Amino acid sequence: MAQSRYGPRERMVFSAAQLIRRDGVAATGMRDVAALAGAPRGSLQHYFPGGKEQLVNEAVAWAGRYAGKRVARFVADLDQPTPSGLFAAMAAQWTDEYRVDGFAAGCPVAAATVDRASSGSSTREAAAGAFAAWRGPVAEALTGMGVPAARADPLATLMISTLEGAILIARAERDVHALDTAVRELGPLLDAAAGRS
Repeated sequence: MAQSRYGPRERMVFSAAQLIRRDGVAATGMRDVAALAGAPRGSLQHYFPGGKEQLVNEAVAWAGRYAGKRVARFVADLDQPTPSGLFAAMAAQWTDEYRVDGFAAGCPVAAATVDRASSGSSTREAAAGAFAAWRGPVAEALTGMGVPAARADPLATLMISTLEGAILIARAERDVHALDTAVRELGPLLDAAAGRS
């Protein structure tokens, strides 16, 4: 997201997602969000009358939509789309980031889930909605690759949960080994579901 192309509200949602993925919800302050977005602090109350919870929920929803939109781009970039190729592309986004920028950031949806799911139903619902906004396009892509419709959603759930777990392990170990392992081990199962073993 090119910060200059968007208004202050959109920049604050994006900035909140970036801070949450790096620092978690508790450590992400409203002033930090405004500063990163280059927006006046007074605009926070104007755009987010529900305060930090509203901003966090909108950042989580944005992250889910962003992940969902990336699926089509990953598929378009594959010479011959396969379920294993899609999962490898999803994981490569993270291995590439970690190799270049280090292991400081993770998924903002996962961070919000860990930090806030037990304290407020609205954030839990926002996280569940974000995962659904990601899972739907993955399942649709799988169906387009020949995976039976009845298996597409469960496999999309498996792909996302495996990826999220591998991201956590990679950050803990400061190594992309878990992501590489997930791609190598899950790929054949995914392709078998599409009759491409």
